[in-house]
Amino acid sequence: MHAARLYGQGNLVPALRLYDAVVAAAPLDHDARLRVADCLAAMNEPGADAVYRAVAHHAIKAGHPLVAVICQRVLEARGSDAADVTSSLVAHYGCESEMLGKLAARLAPPAPTTEIPVPDLRAPAPADLVAAATRRAATATDQHDLYPEALHAIPLLSGLSEAAFRRVLQTIGARRLPAGEHVVREGEPGTSFYFVAGGELRVYATDGLGRQTELARLHEGAVFGEMALLSAQPRSASVEAVTDADVLEVGRASLSQLADEIGAVAEALHAFTRERLLNNLMATSPLFRPFNRQQQRELLRRFTSHDVAPGTVIIHEGEEGRGLFVVLTGDAEVSRLDKGRPVVLGAVRTGDVFGEMSLLRGGATTATVTATRQSTVLFLGAEYVTRIVANFPEIKRYLEELAEGREIDNQLAFGGDDDLDDGVQILI
Repeated sequence: MHAARLYGQGNLVPALRLYDAVVAAAPLDHDARLRVADCLAAMNEPGADAVYRAVAHHAIKAGHPLVAVICQRVLEARGSDAADVTSSLVAHYGCESEMLGKLAARLAPPAPTTEIPVPDLRAPAPADLVAAATRRAATATDQHDLYPEALHAIPLLSGLSEAAFRRVLQTIGARRLPAGEHVVREGEPGTSFYFVAGGELRVYATDGLGRQTELARLHEGAVFGEMALLSAQPRSASVEAVTDADVLEVGRASLSQLADEIGAVAEALHAFTRERLLNNLMATSPLFRPFNRQQQRELLRRFTSHDVAPGTVIIHEGEEGRGLFVVLTGDAEVSRLDKGRPVVLGAVRTGDVFGEMSLLRGGATTATVTATRQSTVLFLGAEYVTRIVANFPEIKRYLEELAEGREIDNQLAFGGDDDLDDGVQILI
C-alpha cells in the first residue's frame, strides 16, 4: 500500500525499494514483480521490458494468464515485440490446449504473514538499486519448476478458435487503475466489457438519495460490464478500484474482430450475465435472505426464467394470481384501467418482486404489468409460494410488508381511498 502510494506520487526510487524488498522476500509474488517493472518503465530504464516478459511467462505457467495479457499489452505499447508471450498464451490457454482441465490449479499468492524486511527509506538508496532490482525481478522464478499440471480456462477467450483468440489479444485494452478510480459509472452507455487481471474492485449502485449499496467485490478472473454492452442499456452499477488494479477492456472494436464467431461469444456473455444477476439477486433480495447458499440455489431451481420483449404483458388485470415474479433484468410498467383508460401506478425494476398481493389476499389481479424494455423475469408458481410462506415467517412478513407498501402507493396514485371503487385493491 505504501509502495503504491509512493508510486502514485511519483516517488519512484522509494517505491522501487519497497517493491524490490517484497520480491526479495517473496519471489513468486508476480504483482510485486510487475510493479517493479512499472517503476523501471517510469524511470525510463531499459530493463523494464525484460521484467515484463519474465513476469508474463511465469504468470502463464502459474495459472494467471490475465496478468500475462497485461504484460503483453504493455510491452507492445512500449514498442517491444511480444509475439513470444502471445504464442505462449495461445499454447497454454487456447481451445486446443491439452493443459486446460477440471482439476486445474494456480499458484497461490504469498501468505499474508510473509515477513518482509522494510528498507530504511530515510537512508540513501544503494548505488546499484536499479540494476539489482531489475536482475532480481527478471530472474526471481528462473529456478522454480513446481507449476500446475492443469490450468483454468480464460472465461470466453479459451472457447474461441486459435485465430480468433490471437485477434482479440491484439485489440484488447489494458487499463492500470490507482485505488479510487472508476472503471465504469452507473448511467453511462455500455461500450465494453472487462476482465479483472489484478487488484480488488467494488461494484455498487446508487439510489435517488445518493446512498450506495455495495453489490459485489471483484478479484482476478472476474468478468463485468457485459450486461450493458449486450443490452445497449446504460450501466446499472458503478465499478471502482479499491486497491491499485489492472483490468482488460474488450470493446466493440475487439468484438468486430470476431464477426465469424460472434454467436458463440454472445452466448457465453449471456451465460456470464445470467450467473452474475442471479448472484446479485441472492445477495441483495430479502426474498432469499432467510436461506443459506445451498437453499438459495435450490429455491432458484424452482423458478422458471422468461425473456420478454418490450410491450409484453406479464400480468393481465383481472386474471387469477398465478405466482410470484422477480425481475432479473429490465423494467416493467404497472397500470390499471380507470374508466377504460390505463393509469400508470408505478414501475418494477431489476431485483423487484411482484405478484404477491393477489397470492396473499386472494382474488383476481387488478393491475397490468407490461415490460417496457427487453427483460428477463423469474416466475415461481403459486403452489410453491404458498409452501414457502407457510414454512418461513420471514418470507411471509416480507411479502406482506411489500404488499402493504404497494397498496399505499396505489391509493396515492388514485388520489386516495375516495377515488377507488369500493372494496377495490390493486392486486398484482
